[in-house]
Amino acid sequence: MFKTNINYGRYCLLTYFLQLIITFDALKIITMYQILKSAHSGWRYIVFILLLIAVIKALSGWFGNKTYTEGDRKLNVFTLISAHIQLLIGLVLYFLGDWYKADSSNAVGRYWKMEHISMMILAIILITIGNSKSKKAVEAVAKHRIISVFFGLALILIIVTILLMVKDVPGRSFFGVS
Repeated sequence: MFKTNINYGRYCLLTYFLQLIITFDALKIITMYQILKSAHSGWRYIVFILLLIAVIKALSGWFGNKTYTEGDRKLNVFTLISAHIQLLIGLVLYFLGDWYKADSSNAVGRYWKMEHISMMILAIILITIGNSKSKKAVEAVAKHRIISVFFGLALILIIVTILLMVKDVPGRSFFGVS
């Protein structure tokens, strides 16, 4: 028969190591996805609490004719930054997890593919516009009013989106960590 110089033991061992490396790379991607998913899931509480506090303080300042302090400005900026961090993590998850390829014909696929991302981006746009407009306002009451309106609308939009998730995605709860 034919005589070859291939050592099948070494060939099998090399194939095994290549498969192990490929599996390890896939596990790194899965692990990174899980870490980002946990970060996104936990970070939402920070965004939600900061947004809630900012809206309450702005309403208090608006209706109480209070001055717009440096603490108010910092709270609004931290709320803006935390919302943008949440957006960036969410966008990475959206494209890394192939949610843009989800089936739109069922409720779960449609929620993650279209509803969640579009409503959250709209909420972050409202937060950004509110923060920007409040910087341009001169009077303290106007700054509080602008923050109240824009941050309040963003908060309502986020709550509605979460309620849609609870309705459309089985096994999810309003305050449950995914």
